[in-house]
Amino acid sequence: MNSARLTIALGLVALTAACGKKAETPVAAETNQAAPAAAMSGDMGNMAMAPAATAPIKAKGHGTVTAIDKAAGTITLDHDAIPEAKWPAMTMAFKASPAITDTVKLGDKVDFDLTLTGSAGEVTAITKRP
Repeated sequence: MNSARLTIALGLVALTAACGKKAETPVAAETNQAAPAAAMSGDMGNMAMAPAATAPIKAKGHGTVTAIDKAAGTITLDHDAIPEAKWPAMTMAFKASPAITDTVKLGDKVDFDLTLTGSAGEVTAITKRP
């Protein structure tokens, strides 16, 4: 008689515990991926999304060479606003190949082409202004 009560009690505990659990998202056996979106529900409005990859932007600028660091492969330009990047006028360092840094010197007024990826840029062409 006691084993029957114990079996019933354990069964009720198991059922009670199972009632409070949420169903897990089914997993496809062969691909180990979650079930299709149609099987999902709930408010996903607060779900964080990964940032979209941004394509490089081509831009042109005008400025003055304020520093050249050949060891780091950078050139610092005090440049006017760059509308394509939505940047105001400022002084900043850009990546630059030796072919770029060897053609200018400190104080040169220049026109330059940039390739921008995110907030970083690389000078891809540079010419001195008269």
